[in-house]
Amino acid sequence: MKKKITIIGSGFSALAASCYLAQSGHEVSVYEKNASIGGRARQLKSNGFTFDMGPSWYWMPDVFERFFADFGKKTTDYYELIKLSPAYRVYYGIDDFIAIADNLPAIVATFEEIEKGSGQILQDFMTEAQSNYAIAIKELVYRPGVSPLELVTVATAKKVGQFFSTISRDVRKKFKNERLIQILEFPVLFLGAKPSDTPSFYSFMNYADFGLGTWHPKTGMFDVVNAIESLARELGVRFYTNSPIEKIIVQNKTAKAIVVHGTRIDSDLVVSGADYQHTETLLDPEYRVYSKDYWESRVFAPSSLLFYVGFNKKIPNISHHALFFDVDFKQHAKDIYDQPQWPKEPLFYANFPSLTDPTAAPAGMESGFFLVPLAPGIEDTEALREEYFNKIMHRFETLTNQSVQNNIIFKHSFCKNDFVEQYNSYKGNAYGMANTLLQTAFLRPKLKSKKVKNLFFTGQLTVPGPGVPPALISGKLVSQLIEKQFKES
Repeated sequence: MKKKITIIGSGFSALAASCYLAQSGHEVSVYEKNASIGGRARQLKSNGFTFDMGPSWYWMPDVFERFFADFGKKTTDYYELIKLSPAYRVYYGIDDFIAIADNLPAIVATFEEIEKGSGQILQDFMTEAQSNYAIAIKELVYRPGVSPLELVTVATAKKVGQFFSTISRDVRKKFKNERLIQILEFPVLFLGAKPSDTPSFYSFMNYADFGLGTWHPKTGMFDVVNAIESLARELGVRFYTNSPIEKIIVQNKTAKAIVVHGTRIDSDLVVSGADYQHTETLLDPEYRVYSKDYWESRVFAPSSLLFYVGFNKKIPNISHHALFFDVDFKQHAKDIYDQPQWPKEPLFYANFPSLTDPTAAPAGMESGFFLVPLAPGIEDTEALREEYFNKIMHRFETLTNQSVQNNIIFKHSFCKNDFVEQYNSYKGNAYGMANTLLQTAFLRPKLKSKKVKNLFFTGQLTVPGPGVPPALISGKLVSQLIEKQFKES
């Protein structure tokens, strides 16, 4: 039976949910707070430069293919992918970096060159990581987090020990070179937690990295947003931007409507892809499932200090993605998770999309995106932003052996306060809730409200967790739960 469904937010999970629900024949409307769709994956254009404002890594291409295949489509129907070679560089000193190749044999050779004997160890590690990836993708992440029994399969039973050890512990047992260890610990940072707090099973992220490679949509990650929006419109979804939700109206313990600009908009069911904690503040207190103390007790993924920078020249000695690990990796992690504060010596990430996509900058120029992971909830001021911009740019110039600051003709910053103001993000987190052992699967906030009928949630604070591929999966999971309810009612 056709239902009228309202979706709050237009990030990847909300967009995915809108497609699945429209495909099932429902009347779907998406309401977005900001002027353009995409949630954190919006696009910034200024002075001839183009920047993806949020996600910039395209990993797990099979998940994107599976999403579009659900609608009889392929990614190539909407956008072109470029495999990056090298995938990324990791800098440790002046002109001292490790380039991660675009194929596993070459990466194995790099490891062997740096630490004798580590090549075969890496090959064995990746075999295990690939096995974990197959289990995760085929058996676990497409489950709705309703019951702990979802984690119990023949395959996971054989790997139960990996849920009680950690990535950091396992990697350090196998490898001695600190640089190689950091490279292997890096991918789980996308899960929002320290490697020392992330279960060993999540080594499947290493397979996503070394095994499946790093890709780039031809003109940026916003290509994917445009693709899913196009698919959604083909399916009949309607979009309303500049439409912040003021309240979710509940009658007889059932979600009945939303309020936008003082106007009540009725629907049969509400799905929120907005920040979970914020969404519950749109409800009267008696209908909120998770308390203030609950959210305070969760381990959240970092916030970020972001700079979108336009240079009036081409930048040499750099790759599309670059990680700067020339300072203490562990100390920066402590400054995020253990004793939240601005890090004295921050690690940072730089992304130069115009190396791959000429349309990202005017001819002869370069667009750059710089990111410093920060603890959520800390102080954010313009003075601190500028101080840290100068810190990382000085290090960038030193490590890549060049001068670039005098060539900056455009700069825009984005930090904790902006995450709160523009995305209603809890404490200004950038990636949602971390995937630690006690915040995995059925232990995450639920897709379906326990107190309000016909109110559902999707996105990075619920199942399966942070990241673009998990967000697409979350949209599918919530739509399946909704269809199941409709069939049972």
